[in-house]
Amino acid sequence: MQPCGERLDLHERGRERECAGHDPARCARAQPAQRRGDAGARDREHDERHRSRVFDVARAAEAEAAKNNWPVAIAIVDEGGHLVHLAKIDNTQYGSIDVAIQKAQTSAAFKRPTKVFEEAIAGGRNAIIALKGALPLEGGMPIMHDGKVIGAIGVSGVKSTEDGQIAKAAVDALPRILGK
Repeated sequence: MQPCGERLDLHERGRERECAGHDPARCARAQPAQRRGDAGARDREHDERHRSRVFDVARAAEAEAAKNNWPVAIAIVDEGGHLVHLAKIDNTQYGSIDVAIQKAQTSAAFKRPTKVFEEAIAGGRNAIIALKGALPLEGGMPIMHDGKVIGAIGVSGVKSTEDGQIAKAAVDALPRILGK
């Protein structure tokens, strides 16, 4: 190993010493991925695959909307309801952006399509309105993998049944996207 000349804080006894050999696991000059070894590369690869799959799900939704010439906003959130992707097709009304995000967050939080809430209210279960964070409009669907919610998609901009059709097309494309 070649000395790099960096001073290392060993945190063992509060001592510092000059790097006697370039050990990426301990050297302050090493890039973070080098200090973590292969774990950093695996994390970046996982993140890239995840990002790619999110975009593929969004593209499936955009394809369904384009096929029907529907101007919509498409939001994808992770399992905690945090926005990871947002797309707005030209001529989509501005208000649809927040509605799409809320539909996705509702589906992620309650692990079910937002259509369930809309149908419950239509069936007379008005108590659903009191559920904090539940938007009772069709167009939000959870994204499931191996029986777990890994995120959700929300679509807004046209009739709620059409929003739901777009979201379903995206979720239905997931097995193809994952190669299953």
